[in-house]
Amino acid sequence: MQLPMFCLYVFKSFSNVLSLVVILVVSLLFLDFMKRRKKWDHYPPGPPSIPFVGNILQVDFSNIHIYFRELTKQYGDVFSLQYFWQNVVVLNGFEVMKEALMHKSEDIADRPRFPLFESLGISGNAKGISLAHYGRAWQEQRRFSLTTLRDFGMGKKSLEARVSEEAEFLCNEFQSQKGKSFDPHFIVNTAVSNIISSIVFGDRFEYNNEKFNKLLRVFEDALKAESGFLAQVVTAIPCLRHIPGLPQKVFQPQVHMVSYVSDMISEQRNTWDPGFTRHFIDAFLLEMEKAKDDKDSSFNEKNLVFTTIDLFTAGIETTTTTLRWALLFMLLYPEVQMNIHREIDEVIGRNRKPTMADVLSMPYTNAVIHEVQRCGDILPEAAHHMTYRDTEIGGYFIPKMTENGKNPLSFIRNIFWIQMENL
Repeated sequence: MQLPMFCLYVFKSFSNVLSLVVILVVSLLFLDFMKRRKKWDHYPPGPPSIPFVGNILQVDFSNIHIYFRELTKQYGDVFSLQYFWQNVVVLNGFEVMKEALMHKSEDIADRPRFPLFESLGISGNAKGISLAHYGRAWQEQRRFSLTTLRDFGMGKKSLEARVSEEAEFLCNEFQSQKGKSFDPHFIVNTAVSNIISSIVFGDRFEYNNEKFNKLLRVFEDALKAESGFLAQVVTAIPCLRHIPGLPQKVFQPQVHMVSYVSDMISEQRNTWDPGFTRHFIDAFLLEMEKAKDDKDSSFNEKNLVFTTIDLFTAGIETTTTTLRWALLFMLLYPEVQMNIHREIDEVIGRNRKPTMADVLSMPYTNAVIHEVQRCGDILPEAAHHMTYRDTEIGGYFIPKMTENGKNPLSFIRNIFWIQMENL
């Protein structure tokens, strides 16, 4: 009799556990449904999502523009995705992008949360520019950065002279290869970085400077890590960042980047003279000193680090990639290279350096540069924003706090016929 009683007890216990599991699963499914169900009319359509994970397993992050192209064929220029419980709306097509960026720019001006970066110290009024929410801190930093960059030559003759000087160093570096095959990636990267460095740190670095080269490698590794699948998962599920060591493992290059830039800023601080502003960092330190009693000010130590990182990452990758595409296209289309060479000889000659004033006299070269940017498509998916308030784009309702991506590749290779009288 003991054995049947024991079996009955085990069966009842198993039944109770099974019932709890079923109740738990049903509750979670219901919670997931309530979280993911669309409560708005005219919300953009999108592919079916998997419970809890949404569409994140379906997205090919390494070729995301191709995935978006296929979805556009099925759902149109405005479609939605689900990254776990985060709503994402992707904008495609010229008219939709024009409406969003020109007529609804403030509606989509906010930024989504980046939990991993928060683990690295980004929070509150210390998010730099690119990660800051739309508000006082962002406006304060953007205004200061633009003003300071102009003060140190951006858009002026003084910066043009720096670019011309660095171009000469770059050409000399190419010539030092003596006709042998070489990868221009890192050389071009250093040249572009030196332009930004001259504004931020007040000096340029030699191409073989190991400390500066290490910083550039850290920047490259950090950009790759941010676009990885694991980074997307941790960003979509903020609670995962509390797992000990995970943020540092996923974003290890970012940890190194923050540490490296902090050390370089400390070196500049040691020689800082409040009465003489040498570069961007000095100007920021001066603002920090003025705002030291304002607890709500965005001028603080961490923000100096993150704003400095923003200036480098925003300028280096885009410009370097454009120049590398230009070199590749010149190799692939030697007849275009010859035409540019001919125009340079005719307009500039061999006895002086080019200036921005030559642009109007060099339509062919100017057109080629723009075609490099268009065909190279250096940023297949533009940086994500988040809706600052409820809005309507492309005839669809997009609620506040919806993450939105933009796909410029959806139209930059299309043919547009524009009547001259409409220009």
